Amino acid sequence: MIRSLFLSLLLFMAIAHAQAAITVTAARVWPSAEYTRITLESAKPITHKMVMLKNPDRLVLDLNEVELGPALKTLTDKILSGDPYIKQVRVGNFKPGVVRMVVDLKSEIKPEIFQLPPAGEYKHRLVLDIYPPLDPLMAMLDQRDKPAETAPPADATASPEAPATETPALPDTANLPPEVKPQEIKPQLSPNKEDIRLLTIAIDAGHGGEDPGARGANGSFEKHITLSIAKKLKALIDAEPNMRGVLTRDGDYFIPLHGRVVKARKVNADLFVSIHADAFTRPEARGSSVFALSERGATSASARYLAKKENESDLIGGVSLDDKDPYLARTLLDLSQTATINDSLKLGKAVLGHIGEINTLHKRSVEQAGFAVLKSPDIPSILVETAFISNPEEERKLNDDAYQDRLANAILSGIKRYFSSNPPLAKSKIALE
Repeated sequence: MIRSLFLSLLLFMAIAHAQAAITVTAARVWPSAEYTRITLESAKPITHKMVMLKNPDRLVLDLNEVELGPALKTLTDKILSGDPYIKQVRVGNFKPGVVRMVVDLKSEIKPEIFQLPPAGEYKHRLVLDIYPPLDPLMAMLDQRDKPAETAPPADATASPEAPATETPALPDTANLPPEVKPQEIKPQLSPNKEDIRLLTIAIDAGHGGEDPGARGANGSFEKHITLSIAKKLKALIDAEPNMRGVLTRDGDYFIPLHGRVVKARKVNADLFVSIHADAFTRPEARGSSVFALSERGATSASARYLAKKENESDLIGGVSLDDKDPYLARTLLDLSQTATINDSLKLGKAVLGHIGEINTLHKRSVEQAGFAVLKSPDIPSILVETAFISNPEEERKLNDDAYQDRLANAILSGIKRYFSSNPPLAKSKIALE
């Protein structure tokens, strides 16, 4: 009798635990040269404990009251061999009520873990971001700022009529993201090189990773279209003498809105161009638009609506609320941005004029609203809404390779027109760097 009651109690406890266990409905991995993100999605928040271990380097994450279901079991298959930080992920039952996830690492890392409440189409998410100990972009800038090593003596047998051409030394950047490698900077040799400097254009492909952006009538994702156009624009800019493009992202991963601003300032950008593709509640909405920042409210209801929607990107993509980046604090100070906004409006007008040659304009003037991604206090910044992805006809155009080429050329033409009437101010960096 007692034995039967005991077994019944154990069975009841097992059933109760099974009912209380949290099911991970989706597990996603977003690798990139900058960081790798692992996201676990569930109907309820997941409590956890994280420990870092050495020899070998690994990260141990214990998930409390979580069921070892299909999504977790297949997580190991989602780790790519080319992931810069993760060798493999192992998942299993550690003890009753605890699932253990072991992340085997390729090198020392700096992890960040945080919870996200439901947003957009997502439920609760536990996010693990794996960063390198040193920001690759800052490492490149540190190398660039070091004085070049003294060149070895010239070969005594060299012909005096043909002196060797001086070539600037470039740092070793094998492990840096491709969009910031200085090999892409085309040196401009000139007798008056002190008067020449490199013009840097920060190109921001909207959305990415966890944040897909708008979805087209036929299933296109805004994040893919914006990245494709951004890469085309970068290639065109890099082909220009004395100019280079720097991508805020070069793959399908998420960058917080403030992180995009910080990146542009870290590379000493002269301009910032953010590329997007509109969506609206009515499929007949169509046309291209260009936006600048406003300090005094939006210029129209549609601009206010769009800014609100774009500023929600951090909620969808996922940003830790514990971010205490001191560089960010200095970047987003509440400074008067009147001069920068005036330059942004000039840039926007130039770009809008050229885009109007290849597509209908939704508004024939540059609009303004409080876009978070445009809040650099010292870089003229615009947001280009290339077309309405929610309009089936414009969605087809946005997916057309030739049309993307025309868009990129129109944006570049606007940039060149802006510089022709607004020469850039002198900076400490010249084109040879």
